[in-house]
Amino acid sequence: MKKALITGVTGQDGSYLAEFLLEKGYEVHGIIRRSSSYNQERLEDILTEEEASVLVNNKNFHLHYGDVTDALNVTRLIGEIQPDEIYNLAAQSHVRVSFDMPGYTLDVDAKGTLNILEAVRILGLTDKTRVYQASTSELFGKVQEVPQKETTPFYPRSPYGVAKIYGFWITKNYRESYNMFAVNGILFNHESERRGETFVTRKITLAAARIAQGKQKKLLLGNLDSLRDWGYAKDYVECMWLILQHEKPEDFVIATGEMHSVREFADLAFKHVGIEIEWIGHGIEEKGINKATGEIVVEVDPKFFRPAEVEQLLGDPTKARTLLGWNPTRTSFEDLVRIMVAADMMKVGNEDIVKKTFDYVI
Repeated sequence: MKKALITGVTGQDGSYLAEFLLEKGYEVHGIIRRSSSYNQERLEDILTEEEASVLVNNKNFHLHYGDVTDALNVTRLIGEIQPDEIYNLAAQSHVRVSFDMPGYTLDVDAKGTLNILEAVRILGLTDKTRVYQASTSELFGKVQEVPQKETTPFYPRSPYGVAKIYGFWITKNYRESYNMFAVNGILFNHESERRGETFVTRKITLAAARIAQGKQKKLLLGNLDSLRDWGYAKDYVECMWLILQHEKPEDFVIATGEMHSVREFADLAFKHVGIEIEWIGHGIEEKGINKATGEIVVEVDPKFFRPAEVEQLLGDPTKARTLLGWNPTRTSFEDLVRIMVAADMMKVGNEDIVKKTFDYVI
């Protein structure tokens, strides 16, 4: 039985990956940060209520307290677990927040990656343990070519992107310096019903559900013209695994090869709840009107713009499709939005109180 260690296991990708690996017959270990509030909602399909509340280990699923910024803790855990595969998904992953917390983003996204690689090296596990580093399309930032592929030059436009560039290059450096199987998956935007509620896609689908059910008046967004390559997170974790099963360590772009605007995403989400939007105005004056009622349901708020905008990201998944046999469009853009809206319609229908409009986008 292979052993896998997942950092960031309580996140969107981590929870899907844990389920995927358990189905593959792995013994899965996950690192979670200590919190005074419950932070294991995404793992509830794996843990029983009793196990989740007291952190009792499941048969093949084990949780450990830790933090990638704590080098001693990381080294101890890797030494005890002796994993065959490590998936480093832990990150401060919110681009807009990284402008407010650049130092913390650096500690987690850059130094945290180094701590894992160095632990594998000093523990003498370079021949045993394969390491997957969760990289990001934000490396490309101010894009130098369209679409972006593995050879496209980087030009990050946020503290998050800059920190992740260090993670990318230190992973490649350890691969070349110590002959480690250490690889980067350059993931473009990937969403799901488990996406954090402050990310733009989830913010849109939640707002659409709440507005449709009379629990929210309007949705405030930033740059409606931002173009992104959006895929389904559940599909993307399979590609993470495939990258580590490849015969040699290589970096891969994980994307759909399709691009859509924030406006298109909002259009489709509202359509799924029975609201047709008419867009009027331009720039920060643009508004989305409910055609049936004439009410404004979407407005632009300048506070949601980034200090340095990334206008478009479009990935080229040819390498992953060709060498790994991965299907980048198993779940279409339309199906992704439908899945998210359906889940949020159920969630909102069960809410007892109206939650505030969330603050950040993309």
